[in-house]
Amino acid sequence: MANEVWTVDFKGWWHTRDGERCEPLTVRDEHTRYLLDIRAVESARTETIRMCFERIFRIYGLPEAIRSDNGPPFASNRSILGLTRLSAWWVALGIDLERGRPGKPQDNGGHERMHLDISNELQSCADADARAQQAAFDIWRKTFNEERPHESLGMAFPAEVYAKSPRAYLDSPADIDYPGMLRRKVHRTGVIGVDGIQIRLSTAFAGWSVGLQPIDPDRFEVYFAKLRIGTIELSSASFTGVASHPGETVCKPQQNYS
Repeated sequence: MANEVWTVDFKGWWHTRDGERCEPLTVRDEHTRYLLDIRAVESARTETIRMCFERIFRIYGLPEAIRSDNGPPFASNRSILGLTRLSAWWVALGIDLERGRPGKPQDNGGHERMHLDISNELQSCADADARAQQAAFDIWRKTFNEERPHESLGMAFPAEVYAKSPRAYLDSPADIDYPGMLRRKVHRTGVIGVDGIQIRLSTAFAGWSVGLQPIDPDRFEVYFAKLRIGTIELSSASFTGVASHPGETVCKPQQNYS
């Protein structure tokens, strides 16, 4: 189904003819092959990529899941469940996360095949400057969506089978509610306070609230949106995050607490 999974990646960079670095971000609907965006971004910083996704979400709505690789800004091998500020925002919006296995580009094979076309048809003949290159991207995207039939679609064009998501994006939520749980706001340093004790979680959750579900007088299960992210033990002032294993591909809600 359309919007069940979107795939995202960076194509890899090249120089325009005036020497400017060009690194396109590509976002694609997996089922219909519809290319939602190809954008020459100024950087891979969270703020830059979030702005790109805000624009895409406003046009097309929200997908059920987003699949990425395990690199920044989409994921971090040093964070709880690989969450970053960007992917934590996706979770807060109710989007599930899928990740390919490290070193296995075939897990996102259709996206990689599209990148090969971009290499052959765009990178091989770089444009004069960034503005011209983006104009070329826009034309190529229109051609890809509206003029190239796909065998997997019964030789239909992606634009013939894609439809916007019914899950409209109005704005980012101010915070997250946790019915029946204690709620604590995560400081910009990644720390929360519980009974006067400072507990470090992750800066991926900075600015958001987490939910605390008591297990016993000394321990709490910790939730971010509908993800259980770990356990707090007050007596040792410690937090133990949920283990994330190499090759883990899906980061979905582990419990519906509402």
